[in-house]
Amino acid sequence: MGTSNLQIIQSVGIDIGTSTTQFVVSRLTVKNVAPGSLVPRFAITDKEVTYKSDIHFTPIDSNNRVDADKIFALIRSEFNRAGVSPETIDTGAVIITGETAKKENARSISAKVAGFAGDFVVATAGGKLESIIAGKGSGASDLSRRDYTTVANIDIGGGTANVGIFKNGKALDSCCINVGGRLLQVDQATGRVIAVSEPMKSILDDCDLGLAVGDLVTLEILGRICRRMSMVILECLGTGQLSPLAEQLLMTAPLRLDYDIDTVMVSGGVADHVYAPCPSMTLAHATQYGDIGPLFGMELANLFQARTVPMARPTETIRATVIGAGAQTVDVSGSTILADDEVLPFKNVPVAIPFSDTIPRDETTIAKGVTRSIENFYEKDSLDKIAIGLTGTQYLSFKEIQVLARGLLKGLAPIIQAGFPVIIVLEADIGKVLGQSMKAINSRMNIVCVDQLLVTEGDYVDIGKSIAGGTVVPVVIKSLVFETKQI
Repeated sequence: MGTSNLQIIQSVGIDIGTSTTQFVVSRLTVKNVAPGSLVPRFAITDKEVTYKSDIHFTPIDSNNRVDADKIFALIRSEFNRAGVSPETIDTGAVIITGETAKKENARSISAKVAGFAGDFVVATAGGKLESIIAGKGSGASDLSRRDYTTVANIDIGGGTANVGIFKNGKALDSCCINVGGRLLQVDQATGRVIAVSEPMKSILDDCDLGLAVGDLVTLEILGRICRRMSMVILECLGTGQLSPLAEQLLMTAPLRLDYDIDTVMVSGGVADHVYAPCPSMTLAHATQYGDIGPLFGMELANLFQARTVPMARPTETIRATVIGAGAQTVDVSGSTILADDEVLPFKNVPVAIPFSDTIPRDETTIAKGVTRSIENFYEKDSLDKIAIGLTGTQYLSFKEIQVLARGLLKGLAPIIQAGFPVIIVLEADIGKVLGQSMKAINSRMNIVCVDQLLVTEGDYVDIGKSIAGGTVVPVVIKSLVFETKQI
């Protein structure tokens, strides 16, 4: 319901992780904050979580794949518990993260889940994208903007630790480490090993431990394993040279570390045990979830305290996840844009913002910023479509637009070489001239350059084929929504 300037929408957030799955229903107020503009500018002005599910263990079948039937049954059950039907949902977000994102059927599951209702954001998030999502959900991004600091958010789940670095609210760097609370599974009742993951085998070798399924464990043995995983995290944060084990467990390139980290924050399933460690840990307590998550959190807290690592408590720990998505459709005038219709339509393209303030005026700096922004989302061997968002309405001369065109193409070279189109979303009204300038440099590539749109990092865009004789391109901007997100 709503008016042309104000809408109330119902949104769903579904997070399917290595260990846990969560389902959240929220009510969002979306308002046109520029009613006098030729092009509407929408913002989420209010949000209310109306339902939170219990935290469920993610169902994995005997072939170590996400059990699609059980996932669908779980989601249908949660719709019923929430008292809503898929038909009443306007939009939402399905995020598959951690080890679960590696499962061969992850993409098909995310697409099928999104088909429940509405126009969903669908993301199978690799380590880098997951780092950004987790840092927004935990409040690390907000903290860095509020205090003008550089914050490292470490999101530790069952299979991975995703490190996102945020400065002044913007993602600066990221990496993913194959350590987590569920890499070793232990039966609480018997104290025997139930499962040993491949990354855990490397950790056990480094610790000179030969644990196998069925072996009895002690608190001391599990403590050695958790201390070693904690040290790997600290090494990756730049406290010393990377050990061979850390290099082996890094699933992405290491952090650049050409900056100083002011504060560290921990989110994810292990985080509660970092901020409230058990003073008298027993084997039964350490393995209460059938894994070693509680002990891992305690050992990480002890290590941070011993090294006097500056810590901040997140707004959300295990629930540092998406609660939904706000979507709004914008019609963009074809007279001010350039769009190669043969590559359209496309959906759910993430937006990267390479520059916080003004656009640099030299192509080398532009190229460097664009390249780094892409690296925050994707590894070199797993590139996908990405939209570069350029904010600000500052005047650019024709000569400066030529410099911008060259810098963008240099920075986007890996994307172009991988066969993906160049996608630029501008706030300034220069889409057509910028698109034509890039076409003049490389006429063979496909370009979609739209303007008079305000996007933020981590948004997703859909762009449809041109309509009305090529005069209009329909654009949908989807903003992921978190409980901690400032509005």
